[in-house]
Amino acid sequence: MWQSALRGISVLSAGASESGFLIVDKPQDITSAQVVARVKRLTRAKKVGHTGTLDPFATGVVICCLNQATKLSRFFLEGEKKYEATLCLGIATDTQDITGKVLSEADPSGCDEARIRSVFSQFEGEIEQHPPIYSALKHEGVPLYKLARKGKPVQKPARRVRISYIRVLDICLPEVGFEVLCSSGTYVRTLAADVGTALGCGGHLKSLRRTRSSQFTIQDALTLPELETIATSGRCSDQMIPLSDALPRMPSYIANDALKRKIKYGSPLSRKDLPLEAFAGSGEFVRVTDSQNNLLAVLSHRKMAHRYNYCCVFHQ
Repeated sequence: MWQSALRGISVLSAGASESGFLIVDKPQDITSAQVVARVKRLTRAKKVGHTGTLDPFATGVVICCLNQATKLSRFFLEGEKKYEATLCLGIATDTQDITGKVLSEADPSGCDEARIRSVFSQFEGEIEQHPPIYSALKHEGVPLYKLARKGKPVQKPARRVRISYIRVLDICLPEVGFEVLCSSGTYVRTLAADVGTALGCGGHLKSLRRTRSSQFTIQDALTLPELETIATSGRCSDQMIPLSDALPRMPSYIANDALKRKIKYGSPLSRKDLPLEAFAGSGEFVRVTDSQNNLLAVLSHRKMAHRYNYCCVFHQ
């Protein structure tokens, strides 16, 4: 539906050289890469990327980085994610979600509310999770899902992930609605399948909606039709989050003219140019801005080191 609705959209002027972030509410049945392609076409940005893939059947927050904002993607890739999801008990699939082939079926009627809530709570905290065999992770350079489709599935070793909390929102068997806040790299469909296994009846993820990625929430997001309307009227810059504003938790330092010149030419920087206190004690990074809050650079430092490292530099 979305593919046909957006096919043939003309390129729209929105400031091709502007840098910043657009938060998009990804619709169902398109890939995150297709969202990026739509954003690039609508904004005329020279470069667009995103900071975390959503499966095609999932919806919700995708952080799109435009032009120089792509340099900051590393600071969002490891951010926490929040999801609202629906687990369907009694049916296990090979992909662990609604798109897969049925592997087994069982009657979930014996799962009462108390047991369901108890099992969900067992997955809170630091857990070991095996990535699904249908995923974009690679084995010897080949995505796992391609190997699985060829009948050559590869199971990657378990990885440690963090489930900050799980809240069961509603139970109407065979479906269980829940909300989860988790670390980057957590597979919610694997979490759903593991809960089903622990309950003894199996299960798969029926729906998934990302409601937060790092500090950005679904309330910050634009739908693709909304973005098209805004781009058509030339108002994309009004919705774009400036580079410096996208890192509110990172300490900031306003550069004087001498520091601005050094950053412009990539000169080495030391504590003579910028006091260690700018890193707010134990902070590893600091964003350096000019007096108008334009981001000039992100710097890092290591303990006992007298020089700072450039993480990224931004040209005004």
